[in-house]
Amino acid sequence: MQNFLLTLRFDGAPFCGWQTQPNGPTVQAALEHAILRATGESLRVTGCSRTDTGVHARQFVCNFRGETKIPCEQLPAALNFYLPEQIAVLGCREAAPDFHARYDCAAKTYRYHIHNSRVRDPFLLRRALLEPLPLDEAMLAREAAAFLGTHDFAGFCAAGGSAKTSVRTISRFDVQRDGEEVFFFVRADGFLYNMVRIMIGTLLEIAKGRLPQGSIPKILTARDRTRAGATAPAEGLMLWEVEY
Repeated sequence: MQNFLLTLRFDGAPFCGWQTQPNGPTVQAALEHAILRATGESLRVTGCSRTDTGVHARQFVCNFRGETKIPCEQLPAALNFYLPEQIAVLGCREAAPDFHARYDCAAKTYRYHIHNSRVRDPFLLRRALLEPLPLDEAMLAREAAAFLGTHDFAGFCAAGGSAKTSVRTISRFDVQRDGEEVFFFVRADGFLYNMVRIMIGTLLEIAKGRLPQGSIPKILTARDRTRAGATAPAEGLMLWEVEY
C-alpha cells in the first residue's frame, strides 16, 4: 500500500471548511469523492490543517494510503477531472509509509488580506476583508511584533478547539501594503482555533482606537479571550505555505 502526498489549492468560499461534516460541503468530502471516482477506493484523507468555513488555501497538503495503480504523475489530472472547479490538485508524490500531513508539519504561514478602501472591488469579493478606515501599516507592524516569539495564546483562541496546549511560537508577523491592499503574513509552528483571525481582529481594534497601542503583551499575559479583539471574518484568510 502506498502513501500518497497531495498538494492542493482551493477557494474556500463554497465550503464549510476542510473537515467532513454533515452540515454542508467540505473540501475533504469533495476530495474523497474524487478519489473514489478515480480509483474505485473509498479512502480517508488526512489534511495538514482544519481550515474554517470560507478560508482559502494557496498550498494545502494532505495524504492518503491506497492501492491504486494510477501513477503519481497522472493522479492530479485524474482527481481534477472529478473535483469541483474551486479545488485543484497541484501535485502528487509518494511519501514515506509513516508520513502524516498534520503531525509531521513543521510550520505554516497564513496570509490575511484586507482591501483598505471605501469602495468595494468585485474582484476581491470573498477574497479580502473590505476595511474603509485608512490603516497605518507601519503602526500595525510595530504592534504585531509583540506576537513574535513563544507565548501562551489562550487569549487568542476561540472556544471549541482540541489543542492540548495553547503555547505556540510565531517566527514571522509581517504587515505589507500594495496600494489599497494590506497583507498580514503570520508564520508559526502551529495555530489554535481562530488564532490568526483573532490576532488580526485585535490589530484592527487597535487601528480603530478601540484598544490602546501596546496592549497586546498584556492580553497575552492575561490569557483571557474577552480582552482580545473580535474575530476577523474568514474571507480574508488564506493558508499560504506549509513546511515539513
